[in-house]
Amino acid sequence: MKRIILMVLYNLPFVPYWWWQLCYYAKHADSIEEEKRYALIKKITLHANKGGRVKIASYGQKNIPREGGFIFFPNHQGLFDVLAIIEASDRIFSPVAKVEVENTLFLKQVFQILKAKFMDRSDVRQNMRIIKEVSDQVKEGKAYVIFPEGTRSKQGNQLLDFKGGSFKSAMYARCPIVPVAMVDSFKPFDTNSISPVTVQVHFLPPITYEIYGKMKSTEIAQMVKEQIEATIAKVC
Repeated sequence: MKRIILMVLYNLPFVPYWWWQLCYYAKHADSIEEEKRYALIKKITLHANKGGRVKIASYGQKNIPREGGFIFFPNHQGLFDVLAIIEASDRIFSPVAKVEVENTLFLKQVFQILKAKFMDRSDVRQNMRIIKEVSDQVKEGKAYVIFPEGTRSKQGNQLLDFKGGSFKSAMYARCPIVPVAMVDSFKPFDTNSISPVTVQVHFLPPITYEIYGKMKSTEIAQMVKEQIEATIAKVC
């Protein structure tokens, strides 16, 4: 909370206009071009991070597919994760998030602008519908980010188990899987500190369908988890 206040104070002269823009873009997301919507989120994120004394160090951007649909699969450390990936990635994407954060102030507007999908873990039918929708849109060339742990680890840079079901959309779409190793992403919003912090975002080489096509979803989950863990172990 302290860092969010710092972000707001640093950008105070612009906050009213940006807030109006966020609300307007969120309400009219269907009629505003995707590039224009994403540019607004990117601009606000860059200014907010600078004001909040957060530096994003991104690695492996060459591993992000230039064309076609794909899915980012990062470890999930905190509420800041999506904002870190927004600054680090030059490809437009939409998040898949749990329904519990759908109405979180600011994130609500960001998710509406990015046209996020929300999954209710207690509703199997709804989950399957979202998986199908994501799969269909990825086939059409769209990119998504899905957190396979399903919830924040709350254990710093340690990972929870990756859920096999999280990879169903990629399997149905037969699209590249891009593992993403998040390091110290819990510090900006999930610690009570305003000390300068560097969040690392490592985009790992994409895993193509030719590699994982014959694997079970649980095997894919374990493979992606091990790659992310190995990357975090090298830098921590």
